[in-house]
Amino acid sequence: MRILITDDSVFMRSAIGRALAEQPDFEIVGKARHGREAVELAKQLRPDVVTMDIEMPEMDGLTALRQIMRQSPTQVLMCSTLTTEGSRQSLQALRMGAADVIPKETSPRPAARKLFLEDLIRRVRGLGESSRHRPTAPPHTPGVEPTAAPNPTQASDPTPTLDTHRFELLCIASSTGGPPVLETLLTAMPATLRLPVVIGQHMPRIFTQSMAERFNDICPLPVVHAEHRTTLEPGRVYIAPGGQHTHIERASLAQCRLKINDEPRDALYKPSADALFSSAAEACGSRVLGVILTGIGDDGLRGAGQLHKAGAPILAQSQRTCVVYGMPRAVAQAGYATASLDPEAIAATLQQLAPRAAA
Repeated sequence: MRILITDDSVFMRSAIGRALAEQPDFEIVGKARHGREAVELAKQLRPDVVTMDIEMPEMDGLTALRQIMRQSPTQVLMCSTLTTEGSRQSLQALRMGAADVIPKETSPRPAARKLFLEDLIRRVRGLGESSRHRPTAPPHTPGVEPTAAPNPTQASDPTPTLDTHRFELLCIASSTGGPPVLETLLTAMPATLRLPVVIGQHMPRIFTQSMAERFNDICPLPVVHAEHRTTLEPGRVYIAPGGQHTHIERASLAQCRLKINDEPRDALYKPSADALFSSAAEACGSRVLGVILTGIGDDGLRGAGQLHKAGAPILAQSQRTCVVYGMPRAVAQAGYATASLDPEAIAATLQQLAPRAAA
């Protein structure tokens, strides 16, 4: 796959370039020193993936992203600082069409640099493979005009009808490309929803904190950043904090609460979708509704298996709308998905869970 690296730091361009060039399936087709150069090189070279620093001279990464998505759309991986402002810029980039965001490691410690580069390689590979096998419809990206008509062979399943009195918990797992889809789902949820909603999104803690704050400003339901031992309340949305795992446990016969810790320590992604789904299955059985959205890898597959075994339905995001059809594909191919749906169809299905006002 063809990669364009964009960073104003000579050291970072060199470090990223060396790490990516060591991969036999990667080809570094260009290096840009700032956003303006990245826009021109993306137009000339047509890379599969662009890595894009956010803070740069001449033209910043957000401005360059907007122009690339308009002139020569491709998979753009933003590199952001682990700061409050960096996390807000990252969420803005995802709304503008960036495929993913990776926290930029500026520490001189070799171990930290190694982990950053390994994560970078994993994300670039996932995005590049997704780009090569992308259906004719683009991923669901609010604010970006579609560039191709949907492929009818990749159509969303029919919207399922749910037993609205059955559920006591809604669990959503999400990764690469997920925040804009989560925004679609949460802004469509009626204020009358009477279920607690727990969301696990693969992101660092400061990013999940900013995401919770933004969603709380724009969604009909109150959205909070989850805390350990919080009792789940109907009609509230809980964003699992990044860097740890969120589990559901039974607090009483009528209520559940959150347990947030570092287990399992060997999980690749934090918060783990497997940990969230598995604990929900144990605590609530068939009274859980699971939703699995776009993401690299197969996190959530084991937990979805436990939900399925307990009799809980699972909605998976459709292939044609995923930035990376990894997590939903694993669940669908295992036979655990009740339906594979476009984000708008998932939102319509979730709206069934809210009681309707009397005529």
